[in-house]
Amino acid sequence: MATRSGNRQQANSGGANPAAKPAMRKPVFIKVDQLKPGTTGHNLTVKIVNANTVLSKKPRNPSSLRVPARPQQNTRIAECLVGDETGSILLTARNDQVDLMKPDATIIIRNAKIDMFKGSMRLNVDKWGRIEAGEPATFVVNEENNLSLVEYELVNVEE
Repeated sequence: MATRSGNRQQANSGGANPAAKPAMRKPVFIKVDQLKPGTTGHNLTVKIVNANTVLSKKPRNPSSLRVPARPQQNTRIAECLVGDETGSILLTARNDQVDLMKPDATIIIRNAKIDMFKGSMRLNVDKWGRIEAGEPATFVVNEENNLSLVEYELVNVEE
């Protein structure tokens, strides 16, 4: 007769090594025209058309805060039109991401998500994603198919 803890140990051991890491998957890169509202986990290679700084704000006075915080940084937000040969979309870049946003530069975006802002799509990279500089691309950005100019409306469906 096996004890409870003995059964638990047998179930946990299951032949798999708990210290072994799962194999990493290769990222699947998509094109801009495949983006849909409310989706996440996108990997793209895009070229920056233009970048406009929307907000550049200094931090509040740290002496007025009761809790000692980490060193304060300027808050910077830039809206950048990025795209590939299939279309273009607005990318919201924050803080350190703004430094990479130079016109005609090629960037690699990993784990991006689509946020809705005033009914239109915006590409956003949060703390779980990454933006890095890439090799210069040879394609010409298709600005005619701007996905951020399409306005979406939330419709409630009654069953």
